[in-house]
Amino acid sequence: MPSVLNPVLDLLTVRGTVAEAEQLTARIRRLRIEGGQMAGWEVQPGQQVRVLVGGLTLRTYSIWHYDPSGVVELCVLDHAGGGPGARWGHAVAPGEQVRLRRPEGTFTLRPDAARHFFVGDETASVAFGAMLAALPGGAVISGCVETETAADRLPLAGSDRLDWVVRGETSLPDAVRRLAPEPGGIAYVAGEARDVQAVRQVLVQEAGWDRRAVLTKPFWTPGKKGME
Repeated sequence: MPSVLNPVLDLLTVRGTVAEAEQLTARIRRLRIEGGQMAGWEVQPGQQVRVLVGGLTLRTYSIWHYDPSGVVELCVLDHAGGGPGARWGHAVAPGEQVRLRRPEGTFTLRPDAARHFFVGDETASVAFGAMLAALPGGAVISGCVETETAADRLPLAGSDRLDWVVRGETSLPDAVRRLAPEPGGIAYVAGEARDVQAVRQVLVQEAGWDRRAVLTKPFWTPGKKGME
């Protein structure tokens, strides 16, 4: 990275160092990033950070875990034919420096909801993990998470209260129809953009949910790079 850019980058990003890299699932790698500049942030479960990868390319990752002492953990999906973000997440090693922006995003846990309904895929499960970990043990939880294989399932708190499906067995909209969730809580719907739209339609138009109670976050869509 050209040194002439460093003063500008110092205004826009903070620095951290990769302390650990662990393969959590067949295709998801956990990265623990530590640094004093990340201490004392106010992070809401479900928020994300933008990371500089491959020079000046920004990629967005949901926060898996945050410690106010200055620790951010991310989970990076290693997918076939991936771009600079996937290549970075696969290759980055402990000891390497990382630049990232402060946490952002409104796709966050609503802790006071009567019920919590989660629907998404591997990319959504990272944000779901942070949300589920923040809920009390007695929270009413349900939902469905789709993965490429059973080996791609992240260890989520309350995972036994979620339905897990393998891609191709059924669609996420049909999985939601099967669960028949009653209105009265908050739905968190994230992942591939077309699936997000279709699940939202099922909840609002078929199941009678208030559209304001359905939070959505399209993380990706085939053929489009850099989508959050």
